[in-house]
Amino acid sequence: MQNINRKNKMIEIYSLILIDLVVVFLSYTLALFIRNIARPYDYDTQIHYMGYLYLALFCVLYSVLVEGNRGFFSRGYYVEFVAVSKYTISILVVWLMVLFVNKQILSVSRLIFFSFGMINILFTYAAHIIFKKYMLIYYKKSSNSDKIMIVTLKSEAEKIVKRLTEGEDWNYQVTSVAVLDCDMTGETIGGIPVIANSENLYETARQVMLDGVFLRLPGYSNVQIEKMILSFENMGIVSHYNFDFEGLASSEKMIENFAGYTVVSYSLKYFDFRRLLIKRAMDILGSIVGLCITAFLTPFVAAAIKIESKGPVFFSQIRIGKNGRRFKIYKFRSMYLDAEERKKELESQNELSGPMFKMENDPRVTKVGKFIRKTSIDELPQFFNILIGQMSLVGTRPPTEDEFEKYSLHYRRRLSITPGLTGMWQVNGRSEVTDFDEVVKYDLEYIDNWSLGLDIKILVQTVVSVLFRKGAK
Repeated sequence: MQNINRKNKMIEIYSLILIDLVVVFLSYTLALFIRNIARPYDYDTQIHYMGYLYLALFCVLYSVLVEGNRGFFSRGYYVEFVAVSKYTISILVVWLMVLFVNKQILSVSRLIFFSFGMINILFTYAAHIIFKKYMLIYYKKSSNSDKIMIVTLKSEAEKIVKRLTEGEDWNYQVTSVAVLDCDMTGETIGGIPVIANSENLYETARQVMLDGVFLRLPGYSNVQIEKMILSFENMGIVSHYNFDFEGLASSEKMIENFAGYTVVSYSLKYFDFRRLLIKRAMDILGSIVGLCITAFLTPFVAAAIKIESKGPVFFSQIRIGKNGRRFKIYKFRSMYLDAEERKKELESQNELSGPMFKMENDPRVTKVGKFIRKTSIDELPQFFNILIGQMSLVGTRPPTEDEFEKYSLHYRRRLSITPGLTGMWQVNGRSEVTDFDEVVKYDLEYIDNWSLGLDIKILVQTVVSVLFRKGAK
């Protein structure tokens, strides 16, 4: 069973390796510059190119094999300085040994060794402190950290809020509390608002930005806890239960330490964060290519839109992203300016049962809009959303706010991943789908069976669909 903290550990490890690599390159460059200022000389550039390579290799090996950054966020200022000094001295010693074996030790000035050592210690120490402060102060409060609701009883609430908010954990932020044995809605506990009680717990959780819940409910039966976890699980929300709890065989369970508590975390699906990093790299590369195509086509599309109807070239709308995060999506405008107002008049002609609106011959769509929709050109500006991480190349369709308000607990789980430009529903004949439950079925099938290979398959199918104009009307 994988550990739910693996994603956060990978962020910590890879971020520190990247920081240390950048500092090593900078330190060695400055050391060479100082040596040249002190006494200009002709040096063998190949030796110093190899110096960059050796130092980078030693830096990575030290972090991976020695685990030099273990316990990084719990280290104080003095311990951090000692750790950075040991790391720098270690890679200097190994570097000297390699140069000695290669009979090149006399080719590198002692001033370079000394300057590199001092600069690397000071710069690495400063970079580590800044990174630590950033993660604890800014990242923790950003939309990228996990947003947690504490679900507990009045007698436990204050103690738990204090413990979870005062810890040195950077990966989550406690944003709300639900007290189940009395109605404290509207009050605050340790500066955290109480937003729910036993009557409206799930309805409230459905509407807010929420990645996980921390459950501590002494006196509650196993049946009650199982029901609660399943309800959150069906919404795509991770449950951290403060007890070694058995049951729920259908879900993936992770035993972990959460702010000092032993919890069992339940979710229908956990993703390998290393694969998610590759997926993100694919998104960045794909979005850059997509934006280049967008830049080339924009003058022609803009002219066509402007000639047919007044109004802006681009259309923006608030959509609901991963686990309730709101963001502004961008498209080329394919409708008349009063499209949103006229939507209410057309609700009775909705061809898709459920909260999503779909109409084949939508009168709000312009002639140019019909063409750019059929060719999917209207979607091109969304590559900007992909580049900044609000969307992915492949995922689930992000709903509008009014659609989201109509979601059931089951529908909510389709928002447990980053929304995508394309997805399984789109490449399986979206024009033939007439039931929103069918859309959800495709989305959940994608979530439960996600792999990099599946993403590549969907991207290839999307390209084929666009080229041969399949599935879009």
